[in-house]
Amino acid sequence: MNFNRRNFIKGTTAAMVLSSFGAYGIDLMHAEKPIRVGLIGTGWYGKSDLFRLIQVANVEVISLCDVDKNMLNDAAELVSQRQKSGKKPRLYSDYKKMLAEKDLDIVLIGSPDHWHALQGIEALKSGAHVYLQKPISVDVVEGEALVAAAKKYGKVIQVGTQRKSTPHLIDAKKNIVDTGMLGKVSHVEMCCYYHMRDNEIRSPKPIPEYFDYDFWTGPSPLLEFKGLPHRRWRAFMEYGNGIMGDMCVHMLDTVRWMLDLGWPKRITSSGGIYVQKDADANIADTQTAVFEYDDLDCVWNHRSWGTPADPDYPWSFILYGEKGTLKGSVMQYEFIPEGDGKTIQKDVIYEREKYPEDVTEKDIELHAAPATRGHMLDFLAAIDQGTKPIANIQEGHISTASCILANMAMELKRPLIYNQESMSVIEDPEATKLLQRGYREGWKHPVPGMFS
Repeated sequence: MNFNRRNFIKGTTAAMVLSSFGAYGIDLMHAEKPIRVGLIGTGWYGKSDLFRLIQVANVEVISLCDVDKNMLNDAAELVSQRQKSGKKPRLYSDYKKMLAEKDLDIVLIGSPDHWHALQGIEALKSGAHVYLQKPISVDVVEGEALVAAAKKYGKVIQVGTQRKSTPHLIDAKKNIVDTGMLGKVSHVEMCCYYHMRDNEIRSPKPIPEYFDYDFWTGPSPLLEFKGLPHRRWRAFMEYGNGIMGDMCVHMLDTVRWMLDLGWPKRITSSGGIYVQKDADANIADTQTAVFEYDDLDCVWNHRSWGTPADPDYPWSFILYGEKGTLKGSVMQYEFIPEGDGKTIQKDVIYEREKYPEDVTEKDIELHAAPATRGHMLDFLAAIDQGTKPIANIQEGHISTASCILANMAMELKRPLIYNQESMSVIEDPEATKLLQRGYREGWKHPVPGMFS
């Protein structure tokens, strides 16, 4: 697919993001032929990703898919208002039927985590490039299968870890980390203290006729229905990896990018449900994990109760270097030099004037919109140039799998060392068996060997 190169970049944020990764400009808004796009999962973040793509490229949204008919119909109406043609997309309840049309250049996947690997692989098989929300999988073998599938089908996957396309964090990496202002970094702290865990106890409810709960559940265990699971599914390990897989994956991925880190040498973790015991939720409300590298420990802490250690950085990372400290979040960064030097601070960039529709969009994360637009542009440039995007599938897999391994280490109460080449936990057969979860009857777990 060629996006009609004219050495033109739409928007200052796009220019900054593309230039940061050595990409040349592409006239994405004025391409002669629209990019054909489909979305699987039309909930909050699926629509948000799609609307950011519409803002920066000439696209035609061909297809939408969701098992919630009401949500699907609402999304179709919104898309028709957003895209140039004014057309409503075709609607599907089964993603396989949508992908069987084989008429999409790009597929965005914004479904719950337990669907990411299966839908990502099917999208690749259909001939599409994929924008895949994080985490890429809920077990390690799913992630390895995605890496293998991307290689086999020769398609680009951009993982939705858009901190690497966040303007002020790009600035921090370029002007603080890469210039050596920190010196040697030998300790990292990461955290999330948001009160984001669902803590209610609910009663069973009838399944509404417009919602296909069995298909929504897919390969996961079929839990008793207690109301629409939208966004609440994050409270259950059956569908995701807890706050570790939801929030740590972003910060760990950002730290690895900042410091050019690969797989951790060893992972340890402890935690559990310490405070919020009266709830249906089964994810840890308290957890600490240590991702070990040579002469460097990256330490994660989350609590879904209490107060944050630093109210200005409730979800953040801190890089401790011999020459100074860098604190970073989605809202700002701050470099504090050792000694009498001057503190450097930069805030998040908003683009309300350039994209006024952001202001009225329901549930939008205004601070994340410029980052997602930049992430989309990097994705499109990688497709056009045949290169790797900044959040390519291997990098997404390392960050995802490391968080999954942290949960496993917490469960097993011992350190884990993962070897990607052998796809095993070193000298730990019990842990190795946990790298692949069981699927519900009727669903087949993907493995890398399927794509050799």
